[in-house]
Amino acid sequence: MTTWLKEWATEDQQFWRNTGKRIAWRTLTITTISLLFSFSTWFIMSVVAVRLPRVGFEFSAMQLFWLAAMPGLAGGTLRIIHAFLIPMFGTRHVITIATLLKVFPLLGLGLAIANLQTPFWVFLALAFALGLGGGDFSSYMPSTRLFFPARLQGTALGIQAGIGNFGVSVAQFVTPWIIGFAVFGALAGGSQSLTRGGTTTTVWMQNAAYIYVVPLLIMTVLAWIFLRSVPVRASFRQQLDIFGDKHTWFCTITYVMTFGSFAGLSAAFPLMIQTLYGHFPDAPDPLTYAFLGPLVGSLIRVVMGFPSDRFGGSIFTQISGAGLIICGVVLIFGGYLAPSSPGQFPGFVLMMLLLFFFSGIGNASTFRQFPIVFAHSPRQGAGVIGWTAAIAAYGPFIFSSLIGLSIARTASAAPFFWGAIAFWVLASAINFWYYTRPGEQRWDFGTKWGTWWDAASQESPQVSGARGPAKTA
Repeated sequence: MTTWLKEWATEDQQFWRNTGKRIAWRTLTITTISLLFSFSTWFIMSVVAVRLPRVGFEFSAMQLFWLAAMPGLAGGTLRIIHAFLIPMFGTRHVITIATLLKVFPLLGLGLAIANLQTPFWVFLALAFALGLGGGDFSSYMPSTRLFFPARLQGTALGIQAGIGNFGVSVAQFVTPWIIGFAVFGALAGGSQSLTRGGTTTTVWMQNAAYIYVVPLLIMTVLAWIFLRSVPVRASFRQQLDIFGDKHTWFCTITYVMTFGSFAGLSAAFPLMIQTLYGHFPDAPDPLTYAFLGPLVGSLIRVVMGFPSDRFGGSIFTQISGAGLIICGVVLIFGGYLAPSSPGQFPGFVLMMLLLFFFSGIGNASTFRQFPIVFAHSPRQGAGVIGWTAAIAAYGPFIFSSLIGLSIARTASAAPFFWGAIAFWVLASAINFWYYTRPGEQRWDFGTKWGTWWDAASQESPQVSGARGPAKTA
């Protein structure tokens, strides 16, 4: 069975209609479903951590934040590796093996939860291993970038990343339901008693991990049978040329602002609810609300792929940054991060959902924007997408650890958000100066305004309707 495609020319319209389109959309379907389960694996600990104390594990609030943070540390580190794998080994091998590997930490987590004597360090090690689900994102995105023509990359990447992000909501929504009954019978082990608000219920916490094992095994088989690899190959050394371009670093900063914030907030949101509002009478259940944030962010990421292709990504990245800054300021000055009454909870949830909304806009727009910034080299563009995704994947580690530290030391998350606002201001300024300001070297018009620019300037950009006038860097 052949792994590498013999030819691939997505910008050739005849090739795309007759051959490329069918292969590209088939690949996108399989890899997107697989990516959804990757995100579920990556964020399952953020959900499990909320329930561990209620079934008998005696972990402190800071220890729980560390459990939520560790998958982010691993995910970011593994993404740095994954950023270089597709040109070396191809889509078929990388995606198949990455999908299979996630089964093992999930099995380990299920066994650990079923035993109340499991020490904290074991959970910490398993949380790190669950980062496998975050690491492979930097293979999925460059792979998809290679399968589609430039005019469809924003849409394709938005669909894949957006639906993949739904895996966070799936983990946070499905868990409270799936642990309520013995799905796997005696095979999954015994039950636990969960105590909340003076009420005790019987649960099977290990189901939260085991439920993803079979889907991952199915996707492993499908990936091996149906996926192929684009013949765009490069060694590790050749791929290092992206680091000599200043735009690699500017794109990294803007993607940390968008996806780093989305992933970080997704990991920290359940524990923020529990820590900031859990001491009030009739405190809200974190898992009743936590899934809403990633759901909003994921939906808007899918929706914004087409507008970003149409009008250009940089302007929406600018809107994303402005929205994050405003919401952060309201959270601080509204007192929602150091509440004095449970009546502040609705306002807190609203502001958090808006943070997810604006980060989701930026997640879509940057994936239109980055291929245009590197339109001169599809291979470099794919590499930059992988690299920026790797660094942004540290979001869960940074947000969870620093928010936990902020709350532990000041009883408020406000100090962390002041730092976040400062970073969002910096990232927004960079995006404006280099990519949104009219006439800049890598100004992203989008297909609508790019057609007008081509006619007005009588220039021929490398990707028609995608960038402004070339200037000396």
